[in-house]
Amino acid sequence: MSPIRTLIIDDERIAREGIRSLLERDSEIEIAGECADGIEALKTIRAVRPDLIILDIQMPGLDGFGLLARLDPGTLPAVIFVTAYDAYAVRAFSVHAVDYILKPVEPERFASALEHAKKIIASREHAPNEARILALLAEIRRPPQTSGRIAVKLPGRIYFVETGKIDWIEAAGDYCVIHAEGGKHMIRESLRSLESMLDDRQFLRIHRSVIVRVDRIRELRPLYHGEFRILLADGSVQTISRSYRRRAEALLHLPS
Repeated sequence: MSPIRTLIIDDERIAREGIRSLLERDSEIEIAGECADGIEALKTIRAVRPDLIILDIQMPGLDGFGLLARLDPGTLPAVIFVTAYDAYAVRAFSVHAVDYILKPVEPERFASALEHAKKIIASREHAPNEARILALLAEIRRPPQTSGRIAVKLPGRIYFVETGKIDWIEAAGDYCVIHAEGGKHMIRESLRSLESMLDDRQFLRIHRSVIVRVDRIRELRPLYHGEFRILLADGSVQTISRSYRRRAEALLHLPS
């Protein structure tokens, strides 16, 4: 059997190194390369045509699902998804019988997923696997069920903040602080969880710890290293980090 050409796709260098070390233990694997983002991976997959990709889901810019959606469905490689815990994604993986590994990656679980992938490749049963992945993508890409308000628990009562009145949201440890109508509201929720509740056409993640409402952006100023400084309607100043620039450019229709 020919070596299984395998591509590692993860935006975290340490994660890529960990996966590489696990793959190097297997004599049937030939590591075809590493990619740190979805755009780079898209070009590399088309160039080297790997048999298998180890694909991180949560990447800035073009994420793992977005990457797969841009590939020709008829030539999808075998895929092992790698994800930080996300209840919705894990449930979808399970429903569609698609293999995934949770971070931090455990060697035994990785070995099990790799053996499963090798069987799919060896038996040339890519078609059923491609169908599962395409069904998974269809489910993941459905319009999110967003809410028009967020519940904030206060002593003795629950207060609702309308999403249309939010200026921005910042992470604060195990909490998030919602800035709306000149006030602050603290909620025990992760920024990732809150992001999933919001309409991604109206809210933009600009930093690992900040989400802003798009129509509250009043001004952008370019900084060094591909970042932007933005002024919001409430007078606050935030920075679009380089990792989130591509998504911002697309949503805000920024000139090149």
